Amino acid sequence: MSTPAAFPDRDTTAAKLSAFGEADQAFVKLLMENPEQDENLVEGLYRHLDLAAEARLLNSMKLEKLGQWLGNEAPARLQMRLMEAARSSLHPAYQAFRNGLAKSGGLGKAFPKA
Repeated sequence: MSTPAAFPDRDTTAAKLSAFGEADQAFVKLLMENPEQDENLVEGLYRHLDLAAEARLLNSMKLEKLGQWLGNEAPARLQMRLMEAARSSLHPAYQAFRNGLAKSGGLGKAFPKA
């Protein structure tokens, strides 16, 4: 089993998720294409959600939009981990992200009911 690549670190990934312009979306899509980067992506997502939870002002619309985008774009192998991250806290930042994931229906697409 190979070890995860050291770059990008969680802070770089969190910064890309925070800014989330077109170039940042392309960066995140590139990360999602490589299964070896899954851990870096998830750690960056946790860091981003933690920073959003600590912020003085909560931009729940932006977090919901991020959740919806990730739910639509992430491959099936990441859908469960994204939902685990969204459910890891009861803070409104995590709830906004979870709402976006739920709206995307990504978990249902990845694991359709029989």
